[in-house]
Amino acid sequence: MLKVGLTGGLGSGKSTASQFFESLGAYVLDADVTAKELIDNNKDVQKELVKEFGTDIIDASEKIDKKKLARVAFQDEDHQQRLNYVVHPHIHNAIDKSFDEISENNQHSLFIVDAALIYESGYDAHLDYVIVVTAQLKHRMERALQRKTLSRDEILKRIDFQWPEEDKISAADYVVHNDGTEEDLKKQIAIIYENLV
Repeated sequence: MLKVGLTGGLGSGKSTASQFFESLGAYVLDADVTAKELIDNNKDVQKELVKEFGTDIIDASEKIDKKKLARVAFQDEDHQQRLNYVVHPHIHNAIDKSFDEISENNQHSLFIVDAALIYESGYDAHLDYVIVVTAQLKHRMERALQRKTLSRDEILKRIDFQWPEEDKISAADYVVHNDGTEEDLKKQIAIIYENLV
């Protein structure tokens, strides 16, 4: 079973691409979901985050408040790196463990790691291939604003924290250009899936 990274900047359409891979029969692990589960349930991660960012990130029920954590972590590059330094090793271990379990079941020919920071975290070294989903900034901004979770300024700030598109594209094994319709995206994903399996 191949272990393939799927990455792309905020609003690129990476999540839609991963749904198409899943519909074709790939196993998809969403690194964002994994990170949230670790923050909610892993005592070591929680302790390390409090040690790094202080008790302000804890809510009334002694859990980590992810909104407060995001506010602290995304205020500048230094804070974001500190968050990644704590969380990424745990995410990498969780991905590797999941890959081993899925491999044993032998029901999928592709294991897709859907993650925004594959290159930034160095996880590309653990993968057979990396697929980058890219789109023009205006399209990314439209999609990201439609979610109504971040302001325009917050979106631009997060985009700034990620590798530039050109760097991701030049490092990628496959590049998906997502400036057209969902049908166009689906066709590109189907071609890559056929190539890989």
